[in-house]
Amino acid sequence: MKTTALILMVTLFAGAQMNAQGKQIADPSATTITWFGNKIIGSAHTGTIGLMEGWLSTEGNVITGGEFRVDMKSIVNTDLKDEKMKERLVGHLKSDDFFGVEKYPVAKLVVTGSSEFSDGKATVRGNLTVKEATHPVEFTALWAKSGDVSTYTATIVFDRSKYDVRFGSGKFFSNLGDNAIRDEIKLEVQLVVR
Repeated sequence: MKTTALILMVTLFAGAQMNAQGKQIADPSATTITWFGNKIIGSAHTGTIGLMEGWLSTEGNVITGGEFRVDMKSIVNTDLKDEKMKERLVGHLKSDDFFGVEKYPVAKLVVTGSSEFSDGKATVRGNLTVKEATHPVEFTALWAKSGDVSTYTATIVFDRSKYDVRFGSGKFFSNLGDNAIRDEIKLEVQLVVR
């Protein structure tokens, strides 16, 4: 009887581990990506950008890989109230001064792995591609699971100057004064996978 119970427990545990492994597909409609950018002195702007598609692979409570594609043409602004100012800012962000979305319509994050999740937290590593430039990124992710749905929350900060996004950057232009724009862009991501 004890042997049967032990075999049953081992089988159930193995099944649970197998369910925790494999490929999880992102839900773009439930995922949110919020961006933040600001000048060295003065105004800051925020908005959203849309996820096209993506997936994560996991083994136990470790992320082993993944890839996410972001629609750069979907950039919107959420802090400005004046529609003309909002349209002007978004047009500028989409132009060659910034992200050149006609030529570079997709940005990509390739996840290469993570540390083991402990208390729902892990360090995730990957490579971010913007305007065909690729550089490594590392960030902390929080993981919550409900049924077959997992939500990963993370703040990703990257230096736009490394991706040839030069407008208003003190690394490329001098005497910008109050018009200098910070090179760091912050993304707050809430990723939902199933």
